[in-house]
Amino acid sequence: MARGLPSTANLARFCQKLNRLKTLEESTREMSLQRHLTTLHLTLLGVSGVMGFGLYVFMCTVAKEMAGPAVIVSFSMAAVASLLASFCYVEFGARPPGRGSAYLFTYVSMGELWAFLIGWNVLLRCLIGSAAMARTWSSYLDAIFSHQIRSFTDGHVGIWQVPFLAQYPDFLAAGIILLASTFILCGARVSSWLNRTFSAISLVVILFTIILGCVLARPHNWSTEEGGFVPFGFSGIMAGAATCFYTFVGFDVIVGSSEVAQNPQRAMPMAIVISLGLAAGTYILTSTVSTLMVPWHSLDPDSALSDAFYQRGYSWAGFIVTAGAISAMTTLLLRILIFLPRMVYATAADGLFFQVFAHVRPGMQVSVVPLVPLTPALSILLNIFLMLHLSHLVWLSFSIWLLIGLAVYFGYGIWHSKENQRERPGLTATLDSLEETAQALQPPSPAPAQDPGCTEPSTSP
Repeated sequence: MARGLPSTANLARFCQKLNRLKTLEESTREMSLQRHLTTLHLTLLGVSGVMGFGLYVFMCTVAKEMAGPAVIVSFSMAAVASLLASFCYVEFGARPPGRGSAYLFTYVSMGELWAFLIGWNVLLRCLIGSAAMARTWSSYLDAIFSHQIRSFTDGHVGIWQVPFLAQYPDFLAAGIILLASTFILCGARVSSWLNRTFSAISLVVILFTIILGCVLARPHNWSTEEGGFVPFGFSGIMAGAATCFYTFVGFDVIVGSSEVAQNPQRAMPMAIVISLGLAAGTYILTSTVSTLMVPWHSLDPDSALSDAFYQRGYSWAGFIVTAGAISAMTTLLLRILIFLPRMVYATAADGLFFQVFAHVRPGMQVSVVPLVPLTPALSILLNIFLMLHLSHLVWLSFSIWLLIGLAVYFGYGIWHSKENQRERPGLTATLDSLEETAQALQPPSPAPAQDPGCTEPSTSP
């Protein structure tokens, strides 16, 4: 083999590192937790985890820039795609032990590199989600004070002209994230009480918005004079559906509670279907009333729901909607900031991320696989179809994040993996055996010719 090129044994060893599977400890399989969550409890968890983000962050942006009033069709298609994906996600939490996650399921079934990439992209989702929620929190609060907070920042800091970044630094959003992190550090009891309180406020405000919005609806706002119902065509609907799909990702909180659920084989699918159905219905009704209250092209993406009431002269209603938006964003922000360390801990505990974040949580194994392979196949096809309608900026951001993740994995994770330490003695023996076999299969070298005159005399009589 030429100098500088890796040998076959080294290539085989490297490929085995990339695709090695996580070994589940016997102690982990045998441990169990108290199962006390019913289908109702799981459904409430899913509803509070899904509702809110799409209403206050994505709905009016999709309506104004992608789909128009047809945003209700985009939400419907995204709900179907999310439902198919959720059934596949149930298996993630039911087959491997411990708290359900796509990362763990991928590690025990597909391999280490793919598991790391899944966890890395879940981390990206949490970072983007927390930033978007804090930004929305800040925007709605700024709307209460007639955008004086933004004007103050513009006047004293200035406007940035940096591509892909906001025009001004949002110090209020950064402070909100720090404050929410402080509440989480106070303990589970404090964060749980805040979560329940803000969730109740958010649900009441959503119901109020739908009822009053129906009263103030004007069918003329869907007429051709205002651009029609589908101003951006079918491509706009699909682009909106691809964006709206992100609003349904909160159902993973149901799968994450599988080890403490009663009869998870039945409770998790039912809770997911009910919570996604309620969320889809809420998104459709709210987007309907918001585009009927005012023309879709006049919506303010930063505070659209409250702005629609302000435009109609109902300032008091806009204030109530703003309070609901702040409550919903606080709830979802707390959930993400609680889930984010768990995801980092899982990868660090397996040696794929820096050990300072390592922590281990045991769990329990159950089993569920519905309508396989029909459901996974439909989910894959529909999600690929939606991915084709994402913007170039989304793909660029994803590619950059993916390259950073690959650098982290090949620079740290592949060498410090717990599976690497576990398999090293056995792999060394296997490679030694392969080398011995290769040497045995080589043809014997011919014996050197001898000079007849130098032949030793026979010692036989």
